[in-house]
Amino acid sequence: MNAKRLGFLAAVAASLVLLPGVYPASVQAADASVIQPKEGWYKVLADFDFVRQNVDIPPKKGVMLIDSRPAARQFDPGHIPGAINIPDTQFDKQVDKLPADKSTQLIFYCGGLDCMLSHNSAFKAEKLGYTRITVYAAGMPEWKEKGGPVSVSAAHIKKLIDEKATYALIDARPKRVSDKGMIPTSINISDTDFDKQIDKLPADKATPLIYYCGGLDCLLSDKSAEKARKLGYTNVLTYPEGYPEWEKIHGAAPATATSGAPSQPATAALVPGKEKGSVTVESFEKVWKEAPASIMLVDVRDPKEFAVGTIKGAVSLPINDLEKKVGTLPTDKPVVFICGTGARSGEAYDTVKLLRAEVQAYFIDADIKFTGDGGYSMAQKK
Repeated sequence: MNAKRLGFLAAVAASLVLLPGVYPASVQAADASVIQPKEGWYKVLADFDFVRQNVDIPPKKGVMLIDSRPAARQFDPGHIPGAINIPDTQFDKQVDKLPADKSTQLIFYCGGLDCMLSHNSAFKAEKLGYTRITVYAAGMPEWKEKGGPVSVSAAHIKKLIDEKATYALIDARPKRVSDKGMIPTSINISDTDFDKQIDKLPADKATPLIYYCGGLDCLLSDKSAEKARKLGYTNVLTYPEGYPEWEKIHGAAPATATSGAPSQPATAALVPGKEKGSVTVESFEKVWKEAPASIMLVDVRDPKEFAVGTIKGAVSLPINDLEKKVGTLPTDKPVVFICGTGARSGEAYDTVKLLRAEVQAYFIDADIKFTGDGGYSMAQKK
């Protein structure tokens, strides 16, 4: 390459402002160590690191990951966690899956460097007016090769069940929650009891393990999956949409246990909910608005979830730390536990009643959305 050509490429690169891991094809052409673009590729490409930092459960706000491969043969048995499936051949029919906000970061991917589906879809999205689009050209092959986590769909789990395949489907929610209904063939290994129930896992560490919990706002399945990988299991998968999506598609599963009668409230203001130890959303909100100092509100989610958003005035005590810190809870006023779905808060209630029965413990059995500024919205479980 002559000096004039090198100088031109250097000038082009110097004039561009790039996000980490996002490369216009013009820059990649000058750097064979990244990826050599092909004819017809979309102009903005992403690498593994950029995609990895945008993959999370719960899904990152302002980001949508889109798998452009066919559903049954490729997306269902293995995709990047949190991705939605819009096969390129069905793009026009499923365009309503794309976000209304045209400034959302869209990341398309498919079956690797020889797959054009993600590029085709990216061009179509651009014509619709989306302004932040990139393609992960190396796609699913590189994602798996570099150890990225892999998820499966409800359709794939149904196929395994119907075919009576060899696998272990594991519900990582607390037993009090899973007893109300699990996906057929599941076993329950609560994430907080993982180390105590390792013997429930299959002896063959090549057996596919599929973890699920309470939906996209629930971290328990991801945490348990990582623990299983550290034990040497080589085919660990997750179903991030979890039991809520399964119930929506296939209906509720039969309960395996019945709950006891609601406990009496610690004060007349807190009204017992449907589940033992729970209080109604209405009664909690009335007390929290009128006399917040009269109760202690404890958020038992992970620190990173708490940092993103919680109810103003709540204190952080992650469920995994509760047993060793249970002695710090007061006995002179009610302690109300919260999380995102009622699963971990219910487990916190069970733990405290077992270890320190004198604590006036309660929990909120509701789906809670945190706005990040101390605000929230609650939907009582039916």
